[in-house]
Amino acid sequence: MKYLGSKQLETDRLILKAQQMDEQKRLWEILMIPEVNRYFLTVPIKFRDKLNDWSRQEKYYEEEMKSSHDNNVFKWSIFLKEPGECIGRISCHEAFLENPNINDPNIRGVGWIIDPKYQGMGYGTEAAKAMIDFMFSECKISKIITGAAICNPASWKIMEKLGFERQKQTKMIQYTFLDELIEIYCYELTSEKYLSFHKNC
Repeated sequence: MKYLGSKQLETDRLILKAQQMDEQKRLWEILMIPEVNRYFLTVPIKFRDKLNDWSRQEKYYEEEMKSSHDNNVFKWSIFLKEPGECIGRISCHEAFLENPNINDPNIRGVGWIIDPKYQGMGYGTEAAKAMIDFMFSECKISKIITGAAICNPASWKIMEKLGFERQKQTKMIQYTFLDELIEIYCYELTSEKYLSFHKNC
């Protein structure tokens, strides 16, 4: 793959920018909304109580932002072009975070959050398509693997709309803010299938 970092991406309504400290509290506030974090894997469950304390998280984000423009980091904050509000974030991360048996930089995972005020308006799909276009067309990755809770159709419907193929197997995982194991659909999308899928759309 080509390590091009979090290049600024634009769609009709959105701008995806490499993350900066300026919007991190806003993104943390979005993440703390139960309907957002319910099916979002952030850190191991043993650390979840620390996530509720901005004074602790601020230090973590300040450290993380030191590398946010590095060429091997693919994390964006999602902004509305008008009025310029930050409404979420999106990332394309190492596949071992999805499957610890995979250690191939050409295979990636994805994840995103959108402020509930702006869900159901197509922003998640718009941001995900821009990021995936970039990762396949410019960074030349070969495959994306990911998953979504079966009981969270808002997430997996975006994946299927973008051409992800649901695998036969499901698996059980523990999300950060839930005590019980949750069954998820597993998805994958190859560069060849994605580019062909959208060429024919």
